[in-house]
Amino acid sequence: MFIDSAKINVKAGSGGGGCRSFYKDKYSRYKKADGGDGGKGGDIIIRAENDFLTLYDFTYRRHFTAQAGAHGSSNRKKGQDAEDKIILVPCGTIVTDAQTGCRLRELLEDGNQFIAAQGGSGGKGSVHAKEDEDLQALPGEEKELLLDLKLIADIGLVGFPNSGKSTLISKVSRAHPKIASYPFTTKEPVLGVVSFDEDTSFSIADIPGLIKDSHLGRGLGDRFLRHVERTKVLVHLIDMAGLDARDPIDDYRTINDELKFYSGEVFKKPRILVANKMDLPQAKENLENFQKTVKKKIIPISAKESQGLKELLHAIKKKLYTHSR
Repeated sequence: MFIDSAKINVKAGSGGGGCRSFYKDKYSRYKKADGGDGGKGGDIIIRAENDFLTLYDFTYRRHFTAQAGAHGSSNRKKGQDAEDKIILVPCGTIVTDAQTGCRLRELLEDGNQFIAAQGGSGGKGSVHAKEDEDLQALPGEEKELLLDLKLIADIGLVGFPNSGKSTLISKVSRAHPKIASYPFTTKEPVLGVVSFDEDTSFSIADIPGLIKDSHLGRGLGDRFLRHVERTKVLVHLIDMAGLDARDPIDDYRTINDELKFYSGEVFKKPRILVANKMDLPQAKENLENFQKTVKKKIIPISAKESQGLKELLHAIKKKLYTHSR
């Protein structure tokens, strides 16, 4: 199951207590302090890893606690520092402090990490403290954090429900989304990897179908529009056969408007226009009318019949190369 948001509680470890200890041997006139310091509490560290694609693990596990530092002891022995608690999240995760609303970090690449909650310092032992100084250790920080995932993919597939995005991604990658002939079959983003040749591969994300007023939360809403923000190129898929009594030109304009209303930056992303379902008889006439109205290059394909996919992949590779230069 794809989960792209979660709320968790994290508590760093408290510091270990300092030891108040004194000794006096037969050679000393006065007692000497020999109590060691307490160990530091463990930090809470959040780290991004490529092996994770969803925040599903946080559906059932929401509380994370690091260990406390060990107490100091006599003979100047310092308590052992506690191990840090590492929480693994997908690349593309945004971490926000739930109480203050402050964005703490965006973890975009494999291995990116930061300390989300600082462990408490250990208390001072009597060997380091003054006679009347408080030796108490400090508690670790405790926070409620919001985790929000924005997929990082080279290509984002956008279009109306039933435009054929799931079929296309299943044909060009090893992803296996649910495919059916009714709207909103895809209810969560699907991520696949396309191996173009021995030296070229790219990731592709099937974004659940958009409809009019998606940016306002209608249908599947703007919940999934966030996932097009970090894509490099958009592939706009249009049902050129006009099934479900749809008008391809209206569909094209509606998706354009939704992207524009959601974000100007998203709207300006490089885009490839694709006419799908060209194996159906009515698609040819619709394509002619479409090209007269929308004077942009459009690549005709039939994802179901695997027609035109080679040309489409070449266009994607060229657009990606141009965009990354």
